[in-house]
This record gives sequence, structure tokens and C-alpha cells, in this order.
Amino acid sequence: MSQVGKVAIVTGGSRGIGAATAKLLASRGYAVCVNYRTKQQCADADHSSRW
Repeated sequence: MSQVGKVAIVTGGSRGIGAATAKLLASRGYAVCVNYRTKQQCADADHSSRW
């Protein structure tokens, strides 16, 4: 089943399980929206790969 065109919202996506989940979903074709608790978590998150 294709996931292209589907959207996933991941809370706590700056690290740990949330970040791993966001990367997995993106690799499977989802458009991923990641939520962070603080601006610092956003700054610290790995955005380099653009999943």
C-alpha cells in the first residue's frame, strides 16, 4: 500500500523515538510534520538529511 500523499504528525520529533519515527515515516513516503517542545529542541534537531 502506497503512503505517498499521506501526512504524519509526530510530536516530540526532535530526538529519540520521535525522531526515529519521523525518519521511518518519511522513508516510507509520508510527508512528515514534526512538533518540538522548545525552540532549542528545534535548533538541536537533525534537519540535515531532510529525511
